[in-house]
Amino acid sequence: MRWLGTPAHARWLEREADALLAFAAGSVVDEGFGYLDAEGEVVPDEGVHLWVTCRMIHAFSLGVLLGRPGAASMVDHGLAALAGPLADAEHGGWYAQVGPHGPIDDRKAAYAHAFVVLATSSATAAGRPGAREALDRALEVSLRHFWDDEAGMVVESWDAGFTELEPYRGVNANMHTVEAYLAAADVTGDDAWLDRALRIAQRVVVDLAPQHAWRIPEHFDEAWQPLLDYNADSPADPFRPAGATIGHWLEWSRLALHVVAALEARGRAVPEGLETGARSLFEAAVEEGWSVDGDDGFVYTVTFEGAPLVRERMHWVVTEAIGAAAALGRHTGEETYDAWYRLWWEYAAQHLIDEEHGSWVHELSPSNEPSGTVWEGKPDIYHAIQATLVPRLPLAPSLASALAQGLLDT
Repeated sequence: MRWLGTPAHARWLEREADALLAFAAGSVVDEGFGYLDAEGEVVPDEGVHLWVTCRMIHAFSLGVLLGRPGAASMVDHGLAALAGPLADAEHGGWYAQVGPHGPIDDRKAAYAHAFVVLATSSATAAGRPGAREALDRALEVSLRHFWDDEAGMVVESWDAGFTELEPYRGVNANMHTVEAYLAAADVTGDDAWLDRALRIAQRVVVDLAPQHAWRIPEHFDEAWQPLLDYNADSPADPFRPAGATIGHWLEWSRLALHVVAALEARGRAVPEGLETGARSLFEAAVEEGWSVDGDDGFVYTVTFEGAPLVRERMHWVVTEAIGAAAALGRHTGEETYDAWYRLWWEYAAQHLIDEEHGSWVHELSPSNEPSGTVWEGKPDIYHAIQATLVPRLPLAPSLASALAQGLLDT
């Protein structure tokens, strides 16, 4: 039995994408898109986070390209927020978090700025007014302030004025920068962004991951030396957890294949290690993360010896497992990936997709009950909606560009 590529399963995925977009529509606030709680209500005290607003712009841009009426106005609302309350007119870039009366957090982080690039790339592919100009600004900021050409990676974060650089370096921000740069390369036609994405992917997937038995270190000092005991006292941090993060191995597995496909689409040679790395990261995530402590689900993190560390189950890890299985299935043609794909959608349907309140439960306990140890509420639909589209699109170009080119279910 095969699900990937079948029309009936594609119809189910489309229904789920529509449900997610309908849920996300409730997040509109004056300053952008607000943070939603478990029942889909905006949490006023959270204000507007840059990363949430950009993820919503990206999701609604996909909605535009899927032909969903109403999505365009949502994209335009998000672009207006990027041009208005979230923008730092004095120093450039975008504030991390704002409220009705101005910035709540004025720092400038590579993680959130990667999502500005992704959001404006997708909005450009969707043909929204002002999107390309916003993308050009985002790329200029990324190149000027975050890209470290010597390291072939992005730095982590600055103060508001881009004068004080945090000494910490993180792989999470680099992972999302790969996704953003691939999207930018497709939209702008400038393969310098693909080259930068390739350099990051090679350093993490080809060089770094095998040195640590595929348990990717997340945290580094300013000389890019791994900090393997980072945040040992607060292991469940949502952005900088201790240990190695299972879901990121799956995300890197998929992203490595997107890089491979982008190179192949341009007739370029594929460097050694990316394809085998994608397989190895997937296999390691399944072996050390899936159903390892008595119940189904992926643990959040493991130690560098492979033992479970934080055992809560994050919804986004399952979405990335689904995406990685779909990508490897498409790339290799091997049916074993379809079997994993079916299993994880079954798990999502049983435990994560919230038919009563909408969207997905963002976190479960080790016994698969709703939890809030790491994440409260349901702040965005980015991971979940991508899980409905990665199985229906080629690995290159990136999602929005593929939709714009009419490649859905081809």
